[in-house]
Amino acid sequence: MKKEEVSGKKEEASAKKEEPWVRTRHRVVRFLFWWIVWLLCWFKYGIRPERFRGTDGPYLILFNHETPLDQFFVALSFRDPVYFLATEDIFSTGWVAKLLKWAVAPIPIKKTTTDLNALRTMVKVSKEGGTIAIAPEGNRTYSGKTEHMLPTISHFAKLLNMPVILYRIEGGYGVEPRWSTAVRRGPMRAYVSELIPAEEVKELSKEALFERIERGLYVNEANSDASYRSRKKAEYLERAAYVCPFCGFSVFESHGDETECLSCHRKIRYREDKRLEGVGFDFPFEYFNDWYEYQKDFVNRLDVTRLTDDALFTDRARVSEVIVYERKERLFDNAEIRLYGDRMEVLSEGAEPWVLPFREVSSAAVLGRNKLNVYHDGKVFQFKGDRRFNAIKYVNLFFRYKNIQKGDENGEFLGL
Repeated sequence: MKKEEVSGKKEEASAKKEEPWVRTRHRVVRFLFWWIVWLLCWFKYGIRPERFRGTDGPYLILFNHETPLDQFFVALSFRDPVYFLATEDIFSTGWVAKLLKWAVAPIPIKKTTTDLNALRTMVKVSKEGGTIAIAPEGNRTYSGKTEHMLPTISHFAKLLNMPVILYRIEGGYGVEPRWSTAVRRGPMRAYVSELIPAEEVKELSKEALFERIERGLYVNEANSDASYRSRKKAEYLERAAYVCPFCGFSVFESHGDETECLSCHRKIRYREDKRLEGVGFDFPFEYFNDWYEYQKDFVNRLDVTRLTDDALFTDRARVSEVIVYERKERLFDNAEIRLYGDRMEVLSEGAEPWVLPFREVSSAAVLGRNKLNVYHDGKVFQFKGDRRFNAIKYVNLFFRYKNIQKGDENGEFLGL
């Protein structure tokens, strides 16, 4: 190849890298679709996100994560386009991903990792005058309380050197819990709660800034703060519950406002005020968060490295490999998935059994309501079961195994 051709290709590649992220068309798209998005939020949730009356950005917006439409609430509250961080799963959906990149240009980030490419893109967007939005939890709440936040969010904030806006969403867990597909009718609010000027962000230590962010975004809806009406209040609670206080590890099945342990056949009712009650017996937990915390404590008391002989759970799921930022390639349509204390096994008719030892898995994560991503040997494998599939148990047991292997047997963090 001639030197001139090589030089030309390098210049072309360099030019592509320097293309702006912030585009005029993003402002046009926002203007054209603003009322459609507003009506969607109003009809689905009965919410009117409050407009931010401050000066124009750019800002770094940090918001707590409660519903699938949280990004829309944030976007509706600001005059300018907002550039959201989005996981690799969204960017691996073919033409949908291409349309999203063209229309709103979300910033791709690899879930469960500190993604330096995402950080570089955020710096680029900030220098171009774009407003960036991040949910520091990285996960929607399953329990009604704000989930674990990574302290690195304060490092990002200081590096970007932008004013920080804390945006609170309240009532979202009551209206649509992450484990549910039924929307309830009840009060909800989305609004800017605090603005931290860039000068103050710079002056604060990383620890002090993180404490302020964590405190400002913390929402606890694991209580009876309001009534949320639905005929399907308990449906798909089994996506989050897998430990029975009477039986230990178990499988649940829900219908209407009740969920049943399939081991002891006790039924638990989920009420409009979010309280739980046993049907004909005393249930030990008043709210689902109490049950959720008990479940985590149950797992954290186990030495899962010894639970290797018999499968703790067996599910069926569609298995795909996620070709990051491109597509998903289906591997098995209806595989049997077995969960042990130290591994996962995948069995499909006509194929050799496939083992994913936890010692070789770098991470695991729940996406959406109940999809499971497993990160192994530089690849991403996605498991999508039926509507009742519980992905949390895989993540919890994996992180418990990793904590023990690291010598941190008292570690409490189980991946969410």
